[in-house]
Amino acid sequence: MSTLAHTMMTAARPVESSLAGPGELDRYPYAESPGADRVGPPSWGGADVELGRVGRRAAGSRGRGLHGQLVQQLGQMIVSGDLGADRPLVPEEIGQRFEVSRTVVRESLRVLEAKGLVSARPNVGTRVRPVSDWNLLDPDIIEWRAFGPQRDDQRRELSELRWTIEPLAARLAAGHGREDVQQRLTDMIEIMGHALAQGDGITFSRADAEFHSLLIQLAGNRMLEHLSGIVSAALQVSGGPVTGCDRPTDASLAHHARIADALASGDPHAAESAMRQLLTVHPEVERVVPAPREH
Repeated sequence: MSTLAHTMMTAARPVESSLAGPGELDRYPYAESPGADRVGPPSWGGADVELGRVGRRAAGSRGRGLHGQLVQQLGQMIVSGDLGADRPLVPEEIGQRFEVSRTVVRESLRVLEAKGLVSARPNVGTRVRPVSDWNLLDPDIIEWRAFGPQRDDQRRELSELRWTIEPLAARLAAGHGREDVQQRLTDMIEIMGHALAQGDGITFSRADAEFHSLLIQLAGNRMLEHLSGIVSAALQVSGGPVTGCDRPTDASLAHHARIADALASGDPHAAESAMRQLLTVHPEVERVVPAPREH
């Protein structure tokens, strides 16, 4: 058992006194196995609280409490390879190992199944699915990969995907002048500026994530909106700088301001160019994506 699982075992508390017998935890029988406030910058609240929520919604998909913790632990173990397809995941074992109830185990496995990480089949049980079946656009899986052995691949793939999504979103957003969203973008830049001056990386990151989510929302393309969770996840995972958004810097702040100015003036080419410049602040990215084009 991994250190991560051992930590979870220690922290978890049982919520029911008994465990189910074999085959009682889900719709399929499982095979058994012997092991396995506004001061300075603008506030976050207010009437515009719905703005930017698209990108943040997915980040809370695991839920809270024991259920959310178990999804987190099992998801990390699957993505890291600690749990593989060589043997079934036995709910009774999971419940005993993590000291949680049958209900928590059942619901957690269903969440992981919805993400494509596991599958439940009659007379086979619940097994880990191959990587090709995983929903790699799921923000949770993005996070788990970013903290696991695949961190370098995940950072590169996120960078390449953002290079495709965000310049397009910036170009489209320049043609949609919603004053409420434009004001919120300005607020986020102000918050980022205060956070940079205070050395507050967490607040900077939070405002940064909302800025990008709002921009995608402003683009007016619903399919792009569904991808905003990917951008938010990319901005929230750690592991070293990939783009200009990953660290609070004067250069990053200036590029965000240029994007907002281009959007306010309705200049799609300037907005797209400014976004490309933002995504290539760090030299590491230049080896992954082409240099910005002149318009």
